[in-house]
Amino acid sequence: MRTIFTTGQVAKICKVAPRTVSKWFDSGRLRGYRIPGSQDRRIPREHLIRFLKEHGMPLGELEDEAMGKILLVGVEGPVQGGLSDILSAEDFKIDLAASGFEAGIQAESLHPDCVVVDFAMGRNEALMIAQNLRRNSDYTDTVLIGLLTDDDTAAGFDRTVFNETFRKPFDAALLGERIKTLVSRKKQLV
Repeated sequence: MRTIFTTGQVAKICKVAPRTVSKWFDSGRLRGYRIPGSQDRRIPREHLIRFLKEHGMPLGELEDEAMGKILLVGVEGPVQGGLSDILSAEDFKIDLAASGFEAGIQAESLHPDCVVVDFAMGRNEALMIAQNLRRNSDYTDTVLIGLLTDDDTAAGFDRTVFNETFRKPFDAALLGERIKTLVSRKKQLV
């Protein structure tokens, strides 16, 4: 993951001439720094992403780095709607899966930053999804959140598989804010 860009690299991302990027930089609209003893400009990733978002420009190849990807597995409509309201479409992409099988397929294609598993789909299936994700080295940094029903107790399964657990009923806004915090910490979203 590139963290510093030249004006030429920014020009390719924005599909403009390098001189245009230099003008943005010189006018102060695009923040960055000059290499000491040179006229070369460098733009840090977070400043580029902020600039693109502020000006409504497509993120292009930076989209995967800039957006938090969330997979909701077996999550019911009211919670889905609440999360969609809280997690802005500019910053988060939300995908859905109804079963463990779908979750596996979606995880492979999406590479989510956060997976929310609802135990209402069945305790065994929910635990199997979580354990399979934890066993796969591609998902060691993935934030895993379990939504427990009233029937689920701490006994009988290892809660350390999950980063967080929420017991129903809960406020979807609280879950959304927690997801924002955990994913932003992981991805350093701007």
